[in-house]
Amino acid sequence: MLTAHKITMKRIFLFLTVLFSLFTVYAQSANLNLITESEKLGATVYWDSLSGAGLLEKNGHQISFRAGDSFVLQDFKKLALTDAPIITDGVLFVTKNFLDSANKLFKTETAESGGYKIGAILIDPGHGGKDPGAQMTHTIKGKKLTVREKDVNLSVGKMLYSRLKAAYPDKKILMTRDTDKYLTLQERTDIANAVKLGEKEAILYVSVHVNSSLDKKASGYEAWYLSPGYRRTVLEKTGDVDKNLFNVMNSMMEEEYTTESILIAKFVMDGIAAQVGNLSSPRGIKAEEWFVVKNSNMPAVLIEVGFLSNEKEAALLADNSYLQKMALGIYNGLSAFVTHFERSRGFTGH
Repeated sequence: MLTAHKITMKRIFLFLTVLFSLFTVYAQSANLNLITESEKLGATVYWDSLSGAGLLEKNGHQISFRAGDSFVLQDFKKLALTDAPIITDGVLFVTKNFLDSANKLFKTETAESGGYKIGAILIDPGHGGKDPGAQMTHTIKGKKLTVREKDVNLSVGKMLYSRLKAAYPDKKILMTRDTDKYLTLQERTDIANAVKLGEKEAILYVSVHVNSSLDKKASGYEAWYLSPGYRRTVLEKTGDVDKNLFNVMNSMMEEEYTTESILIAKFVMDGIAAQVGNLSSPRGIKAEEWFVVKNSNMPAVLIEVGFLSNEKEAALLADNSYLQKMALGIYNGLSAFVTHFERSRGFTGH
């Protein structure tokens, strides 16, 4: 005779067996390589293995997704339920159902009611004034020269500002500092969060820095975005808004900022690589909870343009012609993102 305890355990075992079977069937059905299949669809995939987040784009439509998550965000506004993408041996796989629902969205006409555009870009040259940042003295071209991070950051920032200002006279191109002055981290993000925008305008935050390491051989450039593990409030709660609804909306907006920050980082890294060539090497896109990134309520990236501690790279960072290449690379990356953002959001002007 079975006791209640044995019956309960038997039911749990049966439930787990069925659940495992369903998962096995699902895992076997999710056997389509998303990268390969997207090429067949004529779609573009942006994928970041570090965060597990990605974006599928075609015909002005976008699907934001995360590995292991059954919810996707369509066109940055509609939450939809589908089969979760899975990662096996470092490869991203999806089901036929995932691709069919994506293709259905891609075939619909792009809504004309969006009209969102980048209204402002804020450049934040790190350090300044009494805070020199990293600094190192090297013998460059036979002379002792001290290279200071605050100076390199400001030079790159001003070069980038000039290019963006000329290219986008209709946008607010701003700098947290355009002289050698000191700003706290809080003052920098306060400047960013206080920028006035139109109803359908967005702002980008770009922080410029220089690296240093005890390893004198360390070199290269990299881009950082906010770690997906850090949760923040990016929306302002006004009026009598249901708390649960607000939390869902905030979470969706936060995911959107993360995805867009990853895209900015990718475009910027590609832009720099095209300009500096083999003069320096890419160190990749990374996630971290830098103060200026986690406290700016917008898509934000922090760019490290090189290592002052590396004698060869310090010489490059002391060379204005090289800094022009670096600034042009960052500009080209931002420009590519602006085009992507405004095309995907239905903005047709310039």
